[in-house]
Amino acid sequence: MGFNIISIDHIQVAAPPNHEESARTFYGETLGLEEVEKPISLQRRDGCWFQIGAQQLHVGTQEDFTPSKKAHPAFVVKDLTELRNNLQRKGVEIKPDTPIDGRERFFVKDPFGNRIEFLEYLT
Repeated sequence: MGFNIISIDHIQVAAPPNHEESARTFYGETLGLEEVEKPISLQRRDGCWFQIGAQQLHVGTQEDFTPSKKAHPAFVVKDLTELRNNLQRKGVEIKPDTPIDGRERFFVKDPFGNRIEFLEYLT
């Protein structure tokens, strides 16, 4: 093949319409992600975007929204224990899952019920 897929630019999770403030609270304030301005051509659309390293998380609204039960983004974290403690202090339920060699991990649900994984590679 003459092409290579070289990276992921962004992932998108869905949310119900008119829930951008809940997304900003969870992804921005609780998780500490920096919100970035959407391109001018997309600013008329609902939703909000967040920067994570070189990638972005897009929260888009959907009229017939149903939370994702299985599909999920997985975020690599430095100091997973501190994140867990922070989330628990803020009332976010932590769901452990089957261990994977060389990684600590857990799942949460965002305010819309989407499954989110956080993991830290063990060295």
